[in-house]
Amino acid sequence: MPIAFHRVYLESAGYFMPGEPVSNEAMDSYIAPLNRMSGRIKSRILAENGIKQRYYAIDAEGATAFSNAQLAANAIRDCLRRNDGDLSAVSLLASGSSGGDALMPGFSNMIQGELAAQPMETLSVHGICAAGVSAIQVAAQGVEMGGHASALAVASELPSRLFKRSRFAARGYDADFDAHFLRWMLSDGAGAVLLGNTGRPLPGASQGVRLRLKWVHQRSFSGDYPVCMQLGLSADRKRGHLDYPSWNEAEADGALSLRQDIRLLPHLFDIGIHEYAKLVRDGWLDPDQVDHFLCHYSSEKFIPVVEDLMEKAGLVIPRERWFSNLAWRGNTGAASILIMLAEFLETREVKPGEQIFCYIPESGRFMAAYMLLEAEAVHDRPAAAAAPAATAPREDARSGDADAIAPPHDPEMAPQGLGQLLTELAAIWHDYRSRVWRTPVVRRLRNRQFQTADYLNWMENWIPQVREGSKWMREGAASLSGQYAPLAALIDTHAGEEQNDFEILFRDYRKAGGAVDDINALRRNPGGEALNAYLHGLAATRDPIGLLGAIYIIEGTGQRIVPALLPLLKASLALPPDAFRFLEYHGHNDEHHLARWLSAVELALDCDEDGRAEQRIVDTARRTAALYLMQFHHVMEDDRA
Repeated sequence: MPIAFHRVYLESAGYFMPGEPVSNEAMDSYIAPLNRMSGRIKSRILAENGIKQRYYAIDAEGATAFSNAQLAANAIRDCLRRNDGDLSAVSLLASGSSGGDALMPGFSNMIQGELAAQPMETLSVHGICAAGVSAIQVAAQGVEMGGHASALAVASELPSRLFKRSRFAARGYDADFDAHFLRWMLSDGAGAVLLGNTGRPLPGASQGVRLRLKWVHQRSFSGDYPVCMQLGLSADRKRGHLDYPSWNEAEADGALSLRQDIRLLPHLFDIGIHEYAKLVRDGWLDPDQVDHFLCHYSSEKFIPVVEDLMEKAGLVIPRERWFSNLAWRGNTGAASILIMLAEFLETREVKPGEQIFCYIPESGRFMAAYMLLEAEAVHDRPAAAAAPAATAPREDARSGDADAIAPPHDPEMAPQGLGQLLTELAAIWHDYRSRVWRTPVVRRLRNRQFQTADYLNWMENWIPQVREGSKWMREGAASLSGQYAPLAALIDTHAGEEQNDFEILFRDYRKAGGAVDDINALRRNPGGEALNAYLHGLAATRDPIGLLGAIYIIEGTGQRIVPALLPLLKASLALPPDAFRFLEYHGHNDEHHLARWLSAVELALDCDEDGRAEQRIVDTARRTAALYLMQFHHVMEDDRA
């Protein structure tokens, strides 16, 4: 039975095709015929499939120009751009593909990393043509159930890497028809859709139309039929590629060649049409009400096959309602239906009440997938959406350093009475730390692209900010009334220890080659200016207890983030060890500072008479995190994504 949806809307769709279109004549520059037989196969297949051009993510020498994750990420960017979507609002990413760039980890995680996206739920569907629909279904279920307000589904394929001459040359060009066949059928590309519960109008729709996903239906017949299309099995399907003594031997025996047994293909459309007839019989679909039929077929040869089967079932959808971009986009496997849908919405006007029916057969071991969407006028307001389920902060799998992930104080180890406060601060910390990880300066550092000039620029922004630290702390201590006298003394002690830290940082700057010799000539960037103004302004108010929240973020940065970045700095820059003394110092000593911070919080709560101290600490921590993040962003303002 199909999975029905009541409040899931397709808010945007995009796609990405790598490089320039490659004509049938130009294919030889990428995947040249290997021998006389392959040339005949090429002529025969291209005459039947109707493909006039396609796209490859490899160049004419066989080198990879775009990874599969990059294809997917570019499709997502195009999807979000079309409807002013915001990646930061997306909390679920589902991907479908026959294979990513690595055997592990999951493809969605690699795409998330390529995007430098915030922590979110991910799911990677491994399959063939129907995998893109599976990704859409997962994303839609997340939205329908209220767990996600906004979800992305993406499908991407890069089969050209399997087809280049060099891979076949390893076998002496001795390849059977099944291995040759798909070289002339498949090509590269990616498509993405943004699903949400708000019912935003489609981009460019002149009548204010939104597109509701009504249902998705998938059914596998793998228990009824043998393998038809496969990669990783021997030609006789008896051995897997890992069963060979080595991958070299698996390659030589053809187990790493993508094959399709075309003799089985007629069965695929037969079962697909029977399943289609069942959907009609059970009331899920009325062919007369279908205004647009998006059918994924690998070859135009199969159009009359599908038509004939529909006619025999008495369920014909007239050809003038069909849409396919196979001829000019090529067959991109799991990505095909998403690219097709995106281009359809880009080039055709959909009117309220019209239905879009999608049919996707998969020949791997036979699956059939279907989707139905219906256009609605925007003034027909969608049903109220449930609030997204609250989620706990998640670890960022990209950091690789547990200390860099953990909050400065573990709420589970909190002293009595501080558990709730530390839990709220930990949530702020996780969000802040994750966002810092994706700023241009840190991203460049983690990608091993950091240069000495970047380090100097960062310090030129940072030194005057550090210089102010002890000043606003002392101002804050002076603004505390008599009831907070013990706390004022503790803050004064801390400020005294930090009052000369900026001089250490300035000497590091000069040792690294910094050209400014007068510290007074250095200026904070706009983020640093905003943070400095906020902290001095707060310090001047009566009983500025919230400053403890600011110290939590600032000292936490020194204890958690700096130690994670310091090894990357040392590995990236050819500088003497004494160019990093400030960072070394804070990495070792901020733990003691945070222990003192915890004592200060306990003092503050003990002295608190109006019961507002905890909330003021939390609010200030949140604002400080936002401003400190702005300071990170402005270090490399021109590189912001």
